[in-house]
Amino acid sequence: MQISSLYRRIITISLVATIACGFTAPVSAKAVAKPVAATTEVFVGPQYDTTHVYVSNDDIDAFVNSFIATFGGKASPRAVFTVTPTPSKTASQYVQTPVGMLSVFAFQTPIPYGFGEERTGYLVTDIDAAVKAATAAGADVTVETFDDPIGKDALIQWTGGLKMQLYWHTKAPSYAPLESVPDNRVYVSRLAADKFVYQFVKFSGGKVVADDRQADGGQIGRPADKIRRIHITSGFGKMTVFATDGKLPYPFGRETTGYEVSDLAATIAKATANGAKLLSPAYKTDSGNSAVVQFPGGYVAEIHDAAK
Repeated sequence: MQISSLYRRIITISLVATIACGFTAPVSAKAVAKPVAATTEVFVGPQYDTTHVYVSNDDIDAFVNSFIATFGGKASPRAVFTVTPTPSKTASQYVQTPVGMLSVFAFQTPIPYGFGEERTGYLVTDIDAAVKAATAAGADVTVETFDDPIGKDALIQWTGGLKMQLYWHTKAPSYAPLESVPDNRVYVSRLAADKFVYQFVKFSGGKVVADDRQADGGQIGRPADKIRRIHITSGFGKMTVFATDGKLPYPFGRETTGYEVSDLAATIAKATANGAKLLSPAYKTDSGNSAVVQFPGGYVAEIHDAAK
């Protein structure tokens, strides 16, 4: 959620409360069917969508500091809230960087059902219309719409297992565009790929900009294989879908977001100097150079530069 649905709410709440501080071609060789676009556009913009990061209370400081030291930006004041429809408490912060937003949670109670598995929060213009559009496109609703102090939220799940949060604010936030829009990196089975892409494109009003069935498998740790890689763009941002047989070497499949930077080597150096671990060194592909790191607290992220 770039002010994650949960985290944005967290920020606004803190202000209101004045808290100062292999991989061969899939069974179907057909191109992905072109869905009819959603009749109502519900997106707001990629700068309002956040990656959800869950860390322990012991790790939240180290994680937030490391991420900001790597990419720049700032964090909201931290506070403890109930951000679920059932009783719970979590320390929460919103992290805003030039390359993408985070909603960071450090639960102080057990995490209620449905939460902790959603990868992103998408800000929408109307929560009821967004949930209706998602279900019309084929999504399931795993946690139905609930109120929070500054808006409403719902959790949904797509074919292939992708879970995300939709959220809406009573008072719309205002943020400058990102310097680079991150990739939502999605791994699905080869059987589910076409259906998932069809559903998400229909919901988002986006489009498939590339569908490469002979992409270099080295970008997900399988250099001897060819894989299917699909790029989608929409008003929510960018998405890269990998259709695989699920036999992925660690850490691939654990990363949820890919961040684009101008200098990959320099960014990796900053990350490792601030507590991150390099899990997969830079690998050159047709779309640039890509590496995977793990930040303090366990968050795994892909970082890449653009092809020269």
